Amino acid sequence: MKLRTQVLLLQSAVVAVALGIGFTVFATTTEDRVTDEHGQRALAIARSVSADPTVRDEVARYSAADDGVVSPDNPELASGAVQQAAEAVRTATGALFVVVTDDQGLRLAHPDPEQLGRRVSTDPTEALAGREVVTSESGTLGDSVRAKVPVTDPASGRVVGEVSVGIATDRVRADLRSDLADAVLIALAALVCGAVGSLLLANRWKRLTLGLEPEQLTELVREQEVVLHGISDGVVGTDARGIVTVVNAEARRLLDLDDGIGHNVGLDDGIGRSVDTLGMTPRLLDVLRSADGIPVAATTGDRVVVAVSRRVVRDGRDLGTVMSVRDRTDIETLTRELDAVKAMSTALRAQRHEFANRLHLLDGLLRRGYAEQALEYIEQILGSGPLGEQLEGIDAITDPYLHAFLVAKAAHAREQGVTLVLGENTWVHATVRAPVDVTTVLGNLLDNAIEAARTSARAPAEVEVELMEDGADLHVSVADTGDGVDPALPDVFAEGATTRSDPTVPGGRGMGLALARRIARLHGGDVVLADRGGQRTPENPTGGAVFLATLPGMLDERDTGWAERI
Repeated sequence: MKLRTQVLLLQSAVVAVALGIGFTVFATTTEDRVTDEHGQRALAIARSVSADPTVRDEVARYSAADDGVVSPDNPELASGAVQQAAEAVRTATGALFVVVTDDQGLRLAHPDPEQLGRRVSTDPTEALAGREVVTSESGTLGDSVRAKVPVTDPASGRVVGEVSVGIATDRVRADLRSDLADAVLIALAALVCGAVGSLLLANRWKRLTLGLEPEQLTELVREQEVVLHGISDGVVGTDARGIVTVVNAEARRLLDLDDGIGHNVGLDDGIGRSVDTLGMTPRLLDVLRSADGIPVAATTGDRVVVAVSRRVVRDGRDLGTVMSVRDRTDIETLTRELDAVKAMSTALRAQRHEFANRLHLLDGLLRRGYAEQALEYIEQILGSGPLGEQLEGIDAITDPYLHAFLVAKAAHAREQGVTLVLGENTWVHATVRAPVDVTTVLGNLLDNAIEAARTSARAPAEVEVELMEDGADLHVSVADTGDGVDPALPDVFAEGATTRSDPTVPGGRGMGLALARRIARLHGGDVVLADRGGQRTPENPTGGAVFLATLPGMLDERDTGWAERI
C-alpha cells in the first residue's frame, strides 16, 4: 500500500474515532441537558400555577375545611376553580399533567376527573415541607419529568398544598432523538470533510514528493550524497531566496568556506543559511547570482577556479541556482611550466643557431688555412657564452631556479620583439624557498609587461626587472615601455580585469595580477601598482606601468653557497 493511501486511511480513521468519541460525549450530555431543560420548564409552569391568587385561595379554603370535603364523591372538585385553572395551564403548555393537592396530598386538580379527591401516587412530602423538587418519576399517567412546588396561604404564608407539573418522558426522548439526529448529520459532514481534506493532503504529498515513496526518497537522498560528495567538482546550491541547500565537500575545500566568523564550515553546516554568510569572495557571489551559464575564473586562497552557475526551473517553478566549481590551479601551473619549457626551447633553438653560425665560420677559416684568424675568433668568444650575452647581469642571481626562469623569459621576450633587461640594483645570492610562488608572481608581472611593451608603438620595446635581496625578503620591480595601464581599468588587481578577450581560455583572462597579489599577501607581502605610466618622467624613465612586489621570507639566508661560486 502506498504511503499516501496509508495516510488517507489513517487520517480518516482518526477523524472517525474522534467524531465517535465526541458523539458519545455529546449524546450523554445532551440527554442530561434535555431532561434538565424539561424539568426547568415544568418547574416554571408549577411556579406560575402556585402563584395564581385563585389557586392559592381555593387550596387554602380546602385545606382549612373539615375532613371529608376533599373526596372522590365531591362533585365540586370537577367544576371548581382549581380544576379549571390547572386544565387551562395544561392545555396551553402541552404538559402531561398539572396536579394540585391540599396539605394532605389529596388531588384538587387532575387531567382525569376520576382521580380527583384521591391521594397522589408519588410522595408529596418535599413540596409540602416548603421545598421545590424536580425529579423523574412514574405515576398514574406514566413516566414523566415533573416539578413539585408548594402552595402557600395568602394570609398566613403557611404551606397549604402543592402543584405538580409533569412532562411526558416520551416527549423528552423525542427532543433528544431530534438533537442526536442533527448531531449525526453534523458528524457525517465532518467525517466527509475530514476524508476530503485527507485526500487533498495525500494529493499534495504526491505533488511535493513528485510521486515518490519514502523508500524511494531515502534512496534518492543517498544517491545524491554519493554523487555530490564523490564528484571532483565543487557544488553550491541555493533556493530562489538565496538560502543554501547544497554544499559538497569539494566546494568547501576549493572555496575554503567558513561560517562568516572564521570557523571552517563542517559537513552539516551552511545548509539553511544565507549564501552571503558562507565566506565566498565577491566575484564568486556575483557568478552565483548571475546564473548566466558563462564560465568565470576566480581566485580563492592560492587557487584559481572556474565557476559557472545556472538557474534550475521545473514545471515553470524557480527551484534556485546551482554553481559548479572546478579547480584550474593545476592547469595554470602546467600552463606556466609549459610556457617555461617553450621559452627554454626557444632559447636553446636560438643558441643552436648561434653556435651553428660560429661553427660554420670556424669551419670556413680552418678549411682555408686561416688558423690564426680562427684562433683569434675563438679567443674572442671564449668565456662569453650565449646565456651571458642574452641577459646581461644574470650572474647577480645565483638561485638556479630563478636564474633559469629569467633566462627563459628573456628568450621568450626576444621572440616577441621585446628586450628583457635586469636592473642595475639586481642582487639575489640566496636560495629561493618557494620557487613556484615566486615565479608565479614574477611570471605574471613579466608576462603583462612583455605584452604591454610588444603592443605599444614606443621603441625600443623593453622590460626592466629588478630583484633585490633584503635579508630573507625579496623585492621585485617590473617596468615596461608600454602605454601604461588603461584608465578604463580602475582596479587592475580585480579578478577578470583585462582589456583583452580570449575565448580559448576557460573562464576568461584577467586572473594574473589578482593571483599574483593573492599569493603575495598569503605570505605577508603585497603587489602594488607604483606608477600607471603613460609618459616618461624622471621617476619613470620607461614610461610604462611600474609594479612592485614584496615577498617576505622567500629567501634562505643560511645558504652561503654563492660565496664559493664567486
